[in-house]
Amino acid sequence: MTFIRFQDVSKSFGQTRVVENLDLDVEKGEFLSLLGPSGSGKTTILMMLAGFEDATSGTILMDGERIQDLPPHRRGIGVVFQNYALFPHMTIAENVAFPLQMRGLAKAEVGTRVGRALERVRLGHLGDRRPDQLSGGQQQRVALTRALVFEPKVVLMDEPLGALDKQLREEMQLEIRELHRRLGLTVVFVTHDQGEALTMSNRIAIFDRGRISQVGTATEVYDHPENAFVAQFIGETNLLRATVAAADADGAVLALAGGAELRAGPGRAFRPGSAVTASVRPERLHLHAAPRPGAIEARVDDVVYQGDHLRLHLSRGDLSLIARAERRQAPPALGGPVHVAVDPADVAVFPA
Repeated sequence: MTFIRFQDVSKSFGQTRVVENLDLDVEKGEFLSLLGPSGSGKTTILMMLAGFEDATSGTILMDGERIQDLPPHRRGIGVVFQNYALFPHMTIAENVAFPLQMRGLAKAEVGTRVGRALERVRLGHLGDRRPDQLSGGQQQRVALTRALVFEPKVVLMDEPLGALDKQLREEMQLEIRELHRRLGLTVVFVTHDQGEALTMSNRIAIFDRGRISQVGTATEVYDHPENAFVAQFIGETNLLRATVAAADADGAVLALAGGAELRAGPGRAFRPGSAVTASVRPERLHLHAAPRPGAIEARVDDVVYQGDHLRLHLSRGDLSLIARAERRQAPPALGGPVHVAVDPADVAVFPA
């Protein structure tokens, strides 16, 4: 069931177009991440939905109702900002109570809701403290609680974990995901962290210069990127310039630098002689000590220890590859040969 709909929405600041002809649906109860580099329009989309920015053109609907003429406090939306935006002169309980008081709830009801909400995030014993007396993770939980306490229709999060250290950020990712599942929230989450989006989202919308490059589940955007930008932005990949040497119903043979050839499975139709870009994930390169039919012989230039795996830098003339090997495998000798096999189904091909 479509809950939020952007219809041909654009936003300009002066002569600069930051969001262009956006069509995007958000389902009720889903966790949708808006992912992209800085300046790709993610936060502007969130601010238009919250009512803090006006769309230059187009329509934004929530539950079938046009919301552009509604002030922010009447949209039923909770917002969590990167800097938490807690009131420093208020206690934690007062911060959480603020949106309820603004909506005119009775004092007794406010007290009950605040107490219940703080207990839910394990902060009930800290209600009398001020924000500067809490850790970053605790402040983040307070900001999240304040956004949820009035039971909003949707929660918007603008890079809320960006200021936390790695371990705490990963803990809060799981905590937010659990809250989303338990409460059935609709969440629109802005991030530039691919790992964060892959971990938390039902779907991911990837933005590039104000436009959507691809929308899909984590598996869809990682395993089946629709263009080279998505392939490179989500995770790590080898982007290889190639020429189509031959093509048939079963796929294509790609001529790479250094005289190597790569077989791609069926997909887009490319004419022989076409310039293309091939994408292969490092973990999809299978390394063998002995030659194999269709394998590319390369040289091992470097082996980098990465804890749970080894990262190998390989080359063949002008062709460079990054491969990932499990630690239980004996790494090939530095400077020695290795034979790289690739399943054609793991090769994505795009127009150059």
